[in-house]
Formats: sequence, C-alpha cells, structure tokens
Amino acid sequence: MRKLFAALIFIVSCCATQAAFAGPQVEFKTTMGNFVVELDDVQAPKTTANFLNYVKSGFYNGTVFHRVIDGFMIQGGGFTADLVQKPTDPPVVSEAHNGLKNNAHTIAMARTSDPDSATAQFFINIKDNAGLDYPNAMGHGYTVFGKVISGTQTIDAIRKIPTMVVPAPRMGRMADVPSKTVTIESATILK
Repeated sequence: MRKLFAALIFIVSCCATQAAFAGPQVEFKTTMGNFVVELDDVQAPKTTANFLNYVKSGFYNGTVFHRVIDGFMIQGGGFTADLVQKPTDPPVVSEAHNGLKNNAHTIAMARTSDPDSATAQFFINIKDNAGLDYPNAMGHGYTVFGKVISGTQTIDAIRKIPTMVVPAPRMGRMADVPSKTVTIESATILK
C-alpha cells in the first residue's frame, strides 16, 4: 500500500511539474477553422515575446495565409486579403540555435536571407523539415517557438487548398497563394 501511495504521489508531482512548464497558448480563429499553438517561452523567449506582442495588439486579425506549399508548410501573419504587406515592428534576433526542431505541426518564424530579420510572419511545418533546423546548409536555420496542440485538421485543410501565382501590390507577383482566401479572424491568448 505504501509503495502504491508513493507511486501515486510521484505521478501527481510529475504531472504538476509538466503543467507548470506549459507555455502560453494562442488560439487562431480562421475562415477554415480554429487551431491552438503552445509557445515555448523557455527555449525561445525573445521570439515568443515578439509573437505575443503582435497577438496582443490585434496585428494578426484580418491577415491571411498567403503562402501554402503542401508537403512543406503554410505561412501567414503578414499580408491583408488584398496582399498588401502590413508594417511591422523591428526584427527579432534569431533563436534558431535553441534546440527546437522544425517538425510537423511546429510553428516557426519566417524571415529573409538575414537570420535576424523575422518580424510578424510565421509558418507551420506540414512535415518534419530537418533542412530548416539549425545548423542548416546556410548555417542559420529557422526559429521554432512552439507547436500546434489542437486543430491540426484546420492546418491539414489549409495545406490542401490549390495555389496560384497572383499579382501583388509593391511585390510584382506572388507564388503559392491559396486559390481560396484563408483569413485569420482573430488570434487570442488563452493562457
């Protein structure tokens, strides 16, 4: 009986410890359904803080998933429905060396060729994308800062939308744009 009681206390303490380390959660409501991401504010503190600032300000509301490559990733958080890029805060320093991997259903920061250029745009990996991990062929990698914990069916629905090349203001043309507009109606911090 004592061993059973001790084992029960151990299991409860482990569960409590794991819950204590759970990071902030953000719910995205989109025109294709909802999903929730849990952020890793321990491994990616600057990136998480940057992302949460955009969420708190309402920046993501009304933006679209503007780039979809089935079998790779879906990208959003920077363009309006008419493909006008929204102005952003200054870039955040890359935390790609944090040990987190670009595995399926993780969320990572989009950036230019400059590793320290991530602002608001993010992407969700559709599959394990080891080529995006730090260090990669270019030496930098892409900063993973969380994972989808519910609503993967929404991610799967978005990734299956056929894409096209379209004209975009101030950018000429954009490829891999979903043929059906997927709008982020809201992004809300749950905890």
